[in-house]
Amino acid sequence: MGQTAQDVLTPAAVHGEREVKVTTNEAVNEKRALAVIRIAIGAMFVWVFFENLRKGAYTPAGYRNVIEHYLNKGAAPGAWKSVMSFVAGHADVAGPLQAASELAFGIALVTGTASRLFAAAAAGFLFTLWISELGAAWIWELLIPTIAAAALVATRPGRTWGVDALLSRRWPKLPIW
Repeated sequence: MGQTAQDVLTPAAVHGEREVKVTTNEAVNEKRALAVIRIAIGAMFVWVFFENLRKGAYTPAGYRNVIEHYLNKGAAPGAWKSVMSFVAGHADVAGPLQAASELAFGIALVTGTASRLFAAAAAGFLFTLWISELGAAWIWELLIPTIAAAALVATRPGRTWGVDALLSRRWPKLPIW
């Protein structure tokens, strides 16, 4: 049986006894789809950073107000509300720290730099926001980007349209690319 260019296998996945062939074009399309998800999540973080900056949400008073809103209106577990109260009490540090984190997640994911590392950190961060907003926001609003960011950790999303493609050639054994 002769092979055509589309039949060239780039990893063949085996399910039970049946082999599933993935063509080169399909593999490229899957990598591009992951890059689009990475860039979209990164753009979301950059957008949120500038939106919150404009609203004054990173100032001590603005940050404290946001946290207190979730404390009063949300249904987060009691232990998590204790953490939120602590953070609200340190809004002068926590607000700018959150601002820097959101901007760093956004830039790293948009540019595809240390994508797996930043996707993991972003997923953890989004999960804490999701817990904080329980009962005060639409449940899927943060859950979907949390799941998408977590899924990126298992892939190599920065190797397509990202700085990770360059970095992985220089340091191929580092798992963050």
